[in-house]
Amino acid sequence: MAESTRGLAPTSFGGFVRAAGELVVQPRMGFSSPERMRRGLDATRAADATTVGTLTIDSYTRVGDLPAARRALDEGVDLNGYPLVTHGPQRTREMLDGVLGPEFPVQVRHGSAAPQDIVRALTEAGLHATEGGPVSYCLPYGRTPLEESVRNWAESCRILTDGVGDGAEPHLESFGGCMLGQLCPPGLLVALSLLEGMFFAQHGVRSVSLSYAQQIDPEQDAEAVRALRALADELLPGVDRHIVIYTYMGVHPATRSGARALQEAAVRLAVRTGAERLIVKTTAEARRIPTIAQNVAALEDCAATARRTEPGAAPRDARGSAVYAEARALIDAVLDLGPDLGDALLTAFRRGWLDVPYCLHPDNASRSASFIDERGRLAWSSIGSMPLGHVVTARPAAALTSGGLLEALHHTAARLDLGELTRAPSGEPYPIRDGAM
Repeated sequence: MAESTRGLAPTSFGGFVRAAGELVVQPRMGFSSPERMRRGLDATRAADATTVGTLTIDSYTRVGDLPAARRALDEGVDLNGYPLVTHGPQRTREMLDGVLGPEFPVQVRHGSAAPQDIVRALTEAGLHATEGGPVSYCLPYGRTPLEESVRNWAESCRILTDGVGDGAEPHLESFGGCMLGQLCPPGLLVALSLLEGMFFAQHGVRSVSLSYAQQIDPEQDAEAVRALRALADELLPGVDRHIVIYTYMGVHPATRSGARALQEAAVRLAVRTGAERLIVKTTAEARRIPTIAQNVAALEDCAATARRTEPGAAPRDARGSAVYAEARALIDAVLDLGPDLGDALLTAFRRGWLDVPYCLHPDNASRSASFIDERGRLAWSSIGSMPLGHVVTARPAAALTSGGLLEALHHTAARLDLGELTRAPSGEPYPIRDGAM
């Protein structure tokens, strides 16, 4: 870990990340057994990288089916994540004892539109950092009404801020920069990440992180991250914050070389735009839940790449970019709907002013659509009712057919698996570490 992080209080996830002095890397890791979960956290902490730990929650807990989680544990069934609520605070505290500390904060990642039990359980276990959001953990994941999710998340913010112990700083990360993972133009991702960060702050959370998921064009992605930072400076004054990049969340390359090239592109995006944290994927992503060793190999590879990558030149004024203009127009429209951000988000989705392309949730208008343009960037074929007419020229003729949609979904994976984009800047193929599979 970087020397500058030593000696920090153990109670500030955001403070740790901002003081790290280099890119902080974080796995997506969760195991049902406390013993295996502990081994994963120990290995993450010992990696040759500046890391934070992850407790990824299992699917039963995520959807609130706690009896099923209990039954699975009793029957010895291996879950796809850590059943935080079912294990209970005492067992989780014992699992974390000696690994959670000033030099190694741990974040809970889940995916729930009704996270009250999860947030209550994490605070009782001595944790104070988690992620999600009323929109980003509702629309892509099920059919929970958006109004219910907004109410759940407002209550969860209160549980987090009330439940964290004295001196600790509750931290929430917006998942709004991801949504369905791919084919959402960056302006909408930036807007949703900002709006969720503002929602958290309105409900008393004073330390937030704003996400952006790597898409398909490095320059468009860089514009998005810079727009996200500029808007955060304008709209979240006095709130502790940093930016977290998600390695590509769409269809993942099946080849190791393709997965490696995609991961390295995410590292370069993070370093060159000054993002402080990166959620890492492994070369096994397309085939299975990664092992502990695969996660550690990916963390160390990312840290090594980050240390070799030169930071970007002083950024141009992000306010001149198309991504900034789109995001600003959407955010301003929502803020004009009233002072309560939860109510404003509901009205915005009801009117179609926020409209996620290809999202089938009943509370999404589903009148917007995107495509990949001739430059390889995400663009709008329809903006529906979103107030973007003065900054976007939609191209209805580019609307995707069903076959075109499938092709677009596999655009990145297919190119990388076929060997395109898999060359390092030197022209040599990306090396594959022994034991990374």
